[in-house]
Amino acid sequence: MQLDEQQSAARAWFEALRDRICAAFEEIEREAGSNAAFEYTPWDRTDQDGSPGGGGVRGVMKGKVFEKVGVNVSTVGGQFEGEFARSIHGASDDPRFFATGISLVAHMANPHVPAVHMNTRFLRTTKQWFGGGADLNPPLPRDEDTADFHARLKAACDAHGPDYHDRFKKWADDYFYIPHRKVHRGVGGIFYDHLEGEFEANFAFTREVGEAFLGIYPQIVRRRMHEPWTEADKRAQLVWRGRYAEFNLVYDRGTLFGLKTGGNIDAILMSLPPEAVWE
Repeated sequence: MQLDEQQSAARAWFEALRDRICAAFEEIEREAGSNAAFEYTPWDRTDQDGSPGGGGVRGVMKGKVFEKVGVNVSTVGGQFEGEFARSIHGASDDPRFFATGISLVAHMANPHVPAVHMNTRFLRTTKQWFGGGADLNPPLPRDEDTADFHARLKAACDAHGPDYHDRFKKWADDYFYIPHRKVHRGVGGIFYDHLEGEFEANFAFTREVGEAFLGIYPQIVRRRMHEPWTEADKRAQLVWRGRYAEFNLVYDRGTLFGLKTGGNIDAILMSLPPEAVWE
């Protein structure tokens, strides 16, 4: 695909962020005495008319601290199929699209280390916008971790819009909710979408979200990764993971978008935990 300046800049940032996050996570594994490293699998996409439609790289690591972590980057384009176009911002009259982004989900070995999700993306149809966010998903919540995570995201939001944090925190609280369970998926974070307008300002905010995640999550991991845990703690983690899987398979927009646009199945479903139970 031929990319213009804005598309290339967004793609380059997401790929650079991927490299920095993966290096930070591998360093944590080194500190734990593990030689675990990310394995990268490139994939290509074919559009519905048979033409090249971009692709991406799926990165997965299974280690001593990170039981399973996936960090994916993709840059895809083409046309949405059929009725799906009507559900996408700006695509109801013209199904052509471009999307580039990073998506991350980490499931941790120690139940005291919170799982986490982060993604940021840039999309273009007849409109163009940024979206994304980050949310913390502890099986066994700790007030200190929750407070620090929210404070770092609030600082990122406050630097770019006085109302950003209140708006995007509420959006996360509303979005990361499992209606059939009547519970939230985790302790929240921020979620934003359809951030239109001036490209540079919105791109700067999206970069700030990535920096905020990279600044706080490794700190929380190091704080908890050596804590002892019991079989009851592990059981609680596995039950919680079942609910996480339910949300991602039933309600998650990113999962649906990837499946509807012919993305790599393994990359799309890397968000599922390696082990879970349902009681």
